[in-house]
Amino acid sequence: MRTVPNPYLRLLGRAERSPALDRLARAADRPARSLVAREPLRRLFAGDATGIPLHLVVKDAPFGAWFMAQFLDLYPDSRRAARRLVGLGLLGAAPAAVTGWAEWAACPDATRRVGVLHAAATGAATVVFFGSWAARARGRERTGIRLSRCGAAILVAGGFLGGHVGRGR
Repeated sequence: MRTVPNPYLRLLGRAERSPALDRLARAADRPARSLVAREPLRRLFAGDATGIPLHLVVKDAPFGAWFMAQFLDLYPDSRRAARRLVGLGLLGAAPAAVTGWAEWAACPDATRRVGVLHAAATGAATVVFFGSWAARARGRERTGIRLSRCGAAILVAGGFLGGHVGRGR
């Protein structure tokens, strides 16, 4: 008897087979491959020395900063620190994107399609967190907090997609 995967896995399967995502994957292919064209960089990004791809470590900085900011937002006297953590997450987003892109370059086509969705989701979350930081910097704390919560929801969705990409390598 064949088991039917849950709706999330069915959706991932559809994304893996979607030719519509191939165009985006092809557009990102050349720059991603250039990141890993030199052997020392490829080995660094792949985590050959540790057995852990660098992206798995680097992505924790923005993720952790942004979620700690959510916690600090619960305490009005910690909002300045929350704004700083949102900013720290923004600074960590670029290295996370670069290391993820380098890891993506080594993935098979089906995984690359989901990787494009992961990049879109985490990119969108980063833009929303930038909006949160900007609102907070202008004294619009409530707007900043709301944007931060929206960014976190998008980031979680992107994280699930990224987890699938990591398993598909």
